[in-house]
Amino acid sequence: MKPKVLVTREVFYEVLEYLSQYFEVTSNQSDSLMEPGTLAVNLSDKEGALVTLSDRIDSTLLSCCPDLKAVCNIAVGYDNIDLDACTKARIMATNTPGVLDDTTGDFTWALILATARRLTEAESYLRSGQWDGWKLKQFLGMDVHHATLGIFGLGRIGQVVARRSIGFEMKVIYQDVRRAGPEIEQACRASFVDKNELLAQADIVSVHVPYSPATHHLIGKQELERMKPASVLINASRGGVVDDAALIESLRSGAIAAAGLDVFENEPKLHPGFLELKNVVLAPHIASSSKATRLKMAMLAAQNLVAALAGETPPNLLNPF
Repeated sequence: MKPKVLVTREVFYEVLEYLSQYFEVTSNQSDSLMEPGTLAVNLSDKEGALVTLSDRIDSTLLSCCPDLKAVCNIAVGYDNIDLDACTKARIMATNTPGVLDDTTGDFTWALILATARRLTEAESYLRSGQWDGWKLKQFLGMDVHHATLGIFGLGRIGQVVARRSIGFEMKVIYQDVRRAGPEIEQACRASFVDKNELLAQADIVSVHVPYSPATHHLIGKQELERMKPASVLINASRGGVVDDAALIESLRSGAIAAAGLDVFENEPKLHPGFLELKNVVLAPHIASSSKATRLKMAMLAAQNLVAALAGETPPNLLNPF
């Protein structure tokens, strides 16, 4: 008899077909978010699960799932999973690194350009019928070419963003918990600086760090005050890394010029202050959302699940025990 597994949100047909070769699959193809109680009931007799960032996997849930052996996240981040609780319960947890780096890097650049050149503000102006002709000083933005790009987190995605900047002939500076190797710095043409220097020098600050207690509000009121008044902030990493309330106040006051955001604190809830502002570009957590990349992510999560329930070490195990 095949092991039972749950897919908590809608996935591609190819992924279900692959999983069905090994498991008895229950899939939430209606894509409705399961409340914690519903998720617990659906997982109570399952050995494995493909989950997403919207699914909270914690000790309360795991206590209802005596047969569960593996939880495989369709995401790079895993702040939705309590790794300590999984390890204590002898449940393997995995993620999907690597397959979305280029796509997320591309989207970061979409945010950089749209924010610097006030694209969404200008489009809204045009669509509302307000445009009455060319004007010399209409929607003046900032040049991206030759600007200084400051990157928090020169990991895989940060490196993609840095390499893309070469075509814009930018100066790249970065800050991270540890300095990158000389070969990475050379490939990215990036210089290591401290946090305050990055904030003071960068015309564009782009955040690419995982969310954790250590990175909570990495960019807050004090950091925003250190940025140039003409600078822009880009966040395509995780909500909570930036203090949304402080950012809104900085955008209102003109402490910084603009922001481009793909992630938010408490998403999908959105701080209503963002909707009152014209100098912010907003996207609903879609930085990795190309069909090819999202399929790779889901398939990698499925491969992790197959390996885990076959008694093997999954390729992207987060909590070896």
